[in-house]
Amino acid sequence: MLGFNFYPKSPRYIEKDMCAAITSVLKKEYPQIKLVGVFVNSAVDEIKDILQTCSLDLAQLHGDETLEMLNELRGKAFKVFRGVTDWETDKRMVTDFAPAFLIDAQVKDVYGGSGVQADWNAASKLAKQYNFLLAGGLTPENVGGAVSRVKPWGVDVASGVEASLGVKDEAKMIAFVKKAKSLEIRD
Repeated sequence: MLGFNFYPKSPRYIEKDMCAAITSVLKKEYPQIKLVGVFVNSAVDEIKDILQTCSLDLAQLHGDETLEMLNELRGKAFKVFRGVTDWETDKRMVTDFAPAFLIDAQVKDVYGGSGVQADWNAASKLAKQYNFLLAGGLTPENVGGAVSRVKPWGVDVASGVEASLGVKDEAKMIAFVKKAKSLEIRD
């Protein structure tokens, strides 16, 4: 999976036209990669438009979206929960496909990319029941421990592979992927 951030306040924000130019090449050369749009409190019509324009496979709903919004996206979206408390409040938003949801760190007024580690103990309990993505403070140095301890369906990273805010570091990205792929995620 490869994500594109459509939250204007994010240092990782990408314009729709730029994303469409990139994804048109990716879809031809790497059709096996799932392309994901990251959204925070966007309108459903806007999300649908961006999914179509950019040929994205899924929407990652990282804000305060409702169950109705998730349902309107008909199997093309999954919810991000900021902490297990958030998940417990809205677990009806768990999808029946993988990823069923994403667990991130709980940081007040921050919609991801904070670099703060998620609660691995609570997440490991959920991993016994659900196929979800683990995010929250993951880096090339700690992703192995996260995967071994939590056993998530997959992992998600943003700030943990950056040279500076919003700028990816190729060596960190390679190290992260190698470390994550070297471990057995599911028993």
